[in-house]
This record gives sequence, structure tokens and C-alpha cells, in this order.
Amino acid sequence: MTRRKKTRSLADKVQIRTGKRKDFKKWRHENPDQVTSSTRFTQKKRQQRKLQAARKLARQEAGESIAIHPDEKDGGTSGEESND
Repeated sequence: MTRRKKTRSLADKVQIRTGKRKDFKKWRHENPDQVTSSTRFTQKKRQQRKLQAARKLARQEAGESIAIHPDEKDGGTSGEESND
């Protein structure tokens, strides 16, 4: 009985759907219209995005509001002042 050579690479050992992993990668590249994410994955990602948006909105509302462009009705420092 012959002994099998030990290998560190897992690429040749992995079996996915059509056979070897490289075959699946090639098939996926050739058929992009047939490759879709699972419904569970898309639902999970949608939920994550909703939570992220809610957290962002909460952070924005909790932060201090600053006047970036304050009203200059009181004759503020504009460049139109004249020194007579």
C-alpha cells in the first residue's frame, strides 16, 4: 500500500457543488445571472443596514447643534465695511 503525500493546501481538498473549488469559481464567473445571495443572507444584511441607519440618526440627534452660518443681521464682520 502506498502512502499519500501530505499537503498543506486545502484548495485541492475542498468540494463545493460542481466538484473542485476552482471549477465552481470558473462556473460562477461564467454564469453571473445564476449566482444570487440566499434570502437569509439578504434579510440579515437588510436588518444590519436598518440598525446602522437608526444608530447614525440617534447619534446625529444626540449631538450638539452648532450654528455654522449664524445670521449676520447685526452687522457682523463682512468684507463690505468701509472706513471713512
